[in-house]
Amino acid sequence: MRLTKLAATIGCVTLSGLALVACSSDNTAGTDAVAVGGTFQFHSPDGKMEIFYDEADRQQLPDIGGDSLMDEGTEINLSDFENQVVVLNAWGQWCAPCRSESDDLQIIHEELQAAGNGDTPGGTVLGINVRDYSREIAQDFVNDNGLDYPSIYDPPFMTAAQLGGVPASVIPTTIVLDKQHRPAAVFLREVTSQDILDVALPLVDEA
Repeated sequence: MRLTKLAATIGCVTLSGLALVACSSDNTAGTDAVAVGGTFQFHSPDGKMEIFYDEADRQQLPDIGGDSLMDEGTEINLSDFENQVVVLNAWGQWCAPCRSESDDLQIIHEELQAAGNGDTPGGTVLGINVRDYSREIAQDFVNDNGLDYPSIYDPPFMTAAQLGGVPASVIPTTIVLDKQHRPAAVFLREVTSQDILDVALPLVDEA
């Protein structure tokens, strides 16, 4: 699903330090890997909105986590999805592109769940709900749209720093992690199910 002009206008955010414009129609792709001590550190070469990492260049993320949006008092951690592909998606119900892409994310989640072997799913979508300081409104959005993938409730987007410095001002942001939870791709724009599945499904089959 693509942005309407109105949604693009509402949802676009410029981060001058990285020369990024969320929701831009410039869907150029690049390759970049910057690592310090073997830990993933985000960098957007030439302000690209899609960054892809070869397997040899992927770097580890820490075990991010936080309180579940829907199940208050229950913590969700990245390590809960051991040996699964994880599609991290920073979103807010206030964000027009996030609302538009939510049905695509549900499709991605269902496809990854079905791609597993035996009792282990191939992967999951893991949302990070940001800037929704009314938790109930965010919960209503999840329920009204039939979204059954989990989300961490993180209004100040504190996990951005743990994500290698992914720009907290650019929402939505989607990061596709391989089964070792290393970033394989970063999208600083609204995504479609095909965008993500083209990257994520091959990762399910990686050793």
